Amino acid sequence: MAKRSNKSTLKRTDHHAIIRIAVFGVLTVASVGLFLFGMVNNSNGSVERFDRLVAVDQAGGDVEEALTELRDYIYTHMNTELGGPNGIYPPIQLSGTYNRLIEQEEARVVAVNEKVNDDAATVCEQRFPAGQLRSGRVQCVQEYLEQNTVRVKSIDDSLYKFNYVAPRWSPDLAGFSLLAAGIFGFITVFNLLLHLRTKHLINSSN
Repeated sequence: MAKRSNKSTLKRTDHHAIIRIAVFGVLTVASVGLFLFGMVNNSNGSVERFDRLVAVDQAGGDVEEALTELRDYIYTHMNTELGGPNGIYPPIQLSGTYNRLIEQEEARVVAVNEKVNDDAATVCEQRFPAGQLRSGRVQCVQEYLEQNTVRVKSIDDSLYKFNYVAPRWSPDLAGFSLLAAGIFGFITVFNLLLHLRTKHLINSSN
């Protein structure tokens, strides 16, 4: 009688384990699906913000705001890193802003040197009025230009190149569904092992 009661208890335990395997197995699969959806959504979000930054950079807009938005998004969402081993490094480059700075610097130098040329002519005409040796005036102009001509200053392009690293886990849909998948998966495996052990005990009791 006790043996029959024990076998009945084992069967109920096994039945409950099978139910839990089915329930938590479905929850595990659903969590994995949500995790993959969240990862794709995070990746798309970073690409959208990157494209917006590129557009703002080329248009000469507020790159600081767009860059901050992209940086904050990458730092707070997993699977948001840009670029790859075969891509441009660093992947974020404000080429529009950098090129405009180069053009502004070149324009500044041209404007300054034009004034230097005018000043050289004025100063040297005063030092060497008409009737004096022309060679003296030429030498004066050359010396003035050597002393006052400016050159284009180099601009460090590394100041306009960025690479942000995404976290391994983030408190968003992808992160929480990953945790859920791990927990539900563990419960599923535990009940699967319980089912196999109970099944073995039932067979042994026959």
